[in-house]
Amino acid sequence: MNVVIMGCGRVGARVASILDHSGHAVTVIDTVGSAFKRLSPEYSGDTVIGTGIDEDVLRASGIETADAFIAVTNGDNRNIMAGQVARTIFGVADVVVRIYDPVREDTYRRLGLSTVCPTTTISAQIIDQVVGSGTLAGPRPQRDN
Repeated sequence: MNVVIMGCGRVGARVASILDHSGHAVTVIDTVGSAFKRLSPEYSGDTVIGTGIDEDVLRASGIETADAFIAVTNGDNRNIMAGQVARTIFGVADVVVRIYDPVREDTYRRLGLSTVCPTTTISAQIIDQVVGSGTLAGPRPQRDN
């Protein structure tokens, strides 16, 4: 599979390194060249310096033959815009964008973007751990005043 990843922070670097190690063709885009230091030393994919909302940068990353596009920068707006460009202009079938704002996540999911929202995912995991441990086994009884 040919995958383009926008954002080489901890998540982008980890996803890129795992996919590359698994034999996929991976290109990572980031605005800062030093971000590529986060990639595994064994990473054999490509890197492109630039912004993933720029069509020329996306072309340089191989977007025209990409099977998947993943946007994991820290900016919801950049991720959403890049995801829409990848899907609508370049026809990438599998587009996943990270969106921190749960309200926006729902909106863009309804518009057809695959979204991952760490805010809702982490909140759910924390609640599962707390409730699962018995600490919050149910609602607290009301006190009479």
